[in-house]
Amino acid sequence: MAATLLLWTIRVLALLMLAVSLLPMIPSGQWWIQLWEFPRLQLSVAVIVPLALLAVHAWWNRPRTEHAVWVTVILATGAWQLSHILPFTPVWPTEVPTAETQPGGDRTALKVLTANVTYTNDHFDELVALVQREDPDLLLLIEVDRAWAEGMAPLDEHYAHRVGEVRGEGLGIMLWSRFPLLEQEIKHLISDRRPSIFVTLDVPDIGPVRYIGTHPVPPGLQDQISHNDETSERRDSRVRDAELMLVARHVQEDSDNRWIVTGDFNDVAWSDTTRLFADLSDLKDPRRGRRLLSSYPAERPFLRYPIDHLFVSDGFHLIGLDRVRVSGSDHFAVTATLAVAHKDHAKPEASVEEEQKAQEMVEEGAEDAAEHDVSSSQAD
Repeated sequence: MAATLLLWTIRVLALLMLAVSLLPMIPSGQWWIQLWEFPRLQLSVAVIVPLALLAVHAWWNRPRTEHAVWVTVILATGAWQLSHILPFTPVWPTEVPTAETQPGGDRTALKVLTANVTYTNDHFDELVALVQREDPDLLLLIEVDRAWAEGMAPLDEHYAHRVGEVRGEGLGIMLWSRFPLLEQEIKHLISDRRPSIFVTLDVPDIGPVRYIGTHPVPPGLQDQISHNDETSERRDSRVRDAELMLVARHVQEDSDNRWIVTGDFNDVAWSDTTRLFADLSDLKDPRRGRRLLSSYPAERPFLRYPIDHLFVSDGFHLIGLDRVRVSGSDHFAVTATLAVAHKDHAKPEASVEEEQKAQEMVEEGAEDAAEHDVSSSQAD
C-alpha cells in the first residue's frame, strides 16, 4: 500500500512539473500562465524531490521500466528549466565585454544604480546613506511617492539634475543625474498611470547617451475593473509586454546613439518577452555569462527572480556589476559601472517575425489598457 501511494505521488509530481514547464510555451498573456516563466531556477532544483522518491520506490520494489520512464521525464523537465538559467552563469559567453583596464585613456566610466524602494517603506535616511556610499552617476528610484520625494531631498545637493514623476500606489519614478540633460521627457507609453523617463545625457568626453528608466505593470496585479470598485481581477501581461516593446522600438529607431535602459521590468531575464525586447533593440545584458543577480523578493532567498534590469548598447564594457540591499524594500538595488569605449554602432536588425510579434504585443497591450481606462496616446 505504501509503495503504491509513493508511486502515485511520484507520477503526480512529475506530471505537474512537466505541465508547468510547458505552460509558458502557450502564446497567452494570462497571468497564471506567465507566472510559470519566473520560477525556472526553483523548478530545476525541485526535480531532486521526485528523483529521490523514485530512487526509494525502486529500492523497495526493484527497478522496472516505469522507473526509467519517469527518470527520463523528470530529468528532461529539469534540463529544460536549467537551459534558461545557464546563459546567466560563467559557463556562457558574455554579451557585454569586461573592461580590460580601469577607466582612463580612451575610456570614460559611469556608474548606474537602480532601486525599487517599495513605496510603503519609510527608511529614507538609510537610502540616502546608501546612495552616498555607492556614489552613482545615475540614480533611478522606482515607486517614489510624495513622502519618498521629500525624504530624498538631500540628494539634490549631490546631483545637479533631476527628472521624473511623483505618484502614489507605487507608480512614481525619479532619476537623479550628475550629467547635464540635453533632452528630457516623461512618457506614458501604454498606461496614463505609469510614467517612464526618457533623457539624453551629456557625458563628458563621450557626448550624448540616451537613457530610459521604466517600470511596467506586473502581471498578476490585483486591479479594479468596475466603476463601482466592487469587482476586481488580476492583470495579465499584455500591458507590460506592450510597454517593453515600445521601449525597444524607441531604441531601434535611434540606434546610432548609445543607450542605457534600466528599471523594474516585472519580468525575468530569460522570458520570451525580455529576449524579444533585447533582440528588437539590440541591447545587451551584462548578466549574461556572469550571474543571475536575482533581485526580488529580497527577504525570500529561495524565491528570488531577476526582474530588475540593466541593458546597454554596443560600445559599453563592464567594470563592475552587483546588487545592494535596500533597507525596508522588497527589492535589491542593482549597480553597474560601465566603461565607455569609442566604437561604431550597427543598426539592429530584427526579423520580420520578431517585428510582427512586437507589434501584436503593442496592440494587445493598448486594447487591455483601454479596457481598464488607463490607456495612453503614446501607443498609437
